[in-house]
Amino acid sequence: MIDDIVKQLHPLPVASKLIIFGGGFTGQHVANACRALGNNALCSRRQKNSKGADFIFDSKNELSKAILDDATHVLSCIPPSIEGKDPLLQQVKSQLLNAKNLEWVGYLSTTGVYGDSQGAWVDESTTPKPKQDRSIRRLSCEKQWLETGLPVQILRLPGIYGPGRSAFENLLIRESKMIDKPGQVFSRIHIDDIAGAVLFLINLASQGNRPIIVNVADDLPSNNIEVLTFAANLAGKTLPKIEPFESAAKSMSPIALSFWQENRRVNNRLLCKKLGYNLIHPDFRFGIKDCFEQLKMN
Repeated sequence: MIDDIVKQLHPLPVASKLIIFGGGFTGQHVANACRALGNNALCSRRQKNSKGADFIFDSKNELSKAILDDATHVLSCIPPSIEGKDPLLQQVKSQLLNAKNLEWVGYLSTTGVYGDSQGAWVDESTTPKPKQDRSIRRLSCEKQWLETGLPVQILRLPGIYGPGRSAFENLLIRESKMIDKPGQVFSRIHIDDIAGAVLFLINLASQGNRPIIVNVADDLPSNNIEVLTFAANLAGKTLPKIEPFESAAKSMSPIALSFWQENRRVNNRLLCKKLGYNLIHPDFRFGIKDCFEQLKMN
């Protein structure tokens, strides 16, 4: 919850203005947390009538120069184009380079850039070896951002979940599958901790501490059976039968199958141990409980 973020974080430096490009699930949550701390945040959407649209950003229209006036921090949540180009840099790179007050630029990437480690731990020192096209495109965009010379920080995220996008929704519509693939785990991060980490890292950067790449993941990579079982027990729902991966794979979409083709554990030691961020939801059990509590309130 936003209250949990506010409890453990300090407001951004005085007169901060955070501009968020990409006002979807993650971008809106970061914006709301920033505002709850008493700071100014503006969030883009593609259409004027979209929820939370403070300004419009798309590939067809020029960005108003006023949007970046006095901007101190910029966060990009926008995915790469199919060609592996960064849409934001393609359109407003010159404006960003000319922004006089810009202190920090965050780019939300993916831990998919590490590729398949066969279940071994990966950290920020691990050489990226992406195999999936979407991860190759992300790594390309990371490089494009770093080459600008802007004060860029890359945040690599694993599977994102939170209220409205959790195991409960799949259980309610009976689309969950208990897939058994021995040794397979997934790393995750709750939406609260993405927002919390972004704001924490902005404050840390203002003190001169800005690691170029930071993994934002929880403490406990786990398999989908553990997560679904925990969620079902909380909600009093019946679980589907366990299905071997070899059987389930036959009916998977190519995108779903691609997630099961990689197996890695994402290390968060830099963020949590060295930099000092305290996870609001240290593992899926804390996060799933939060999702369930908010599901009951709605």
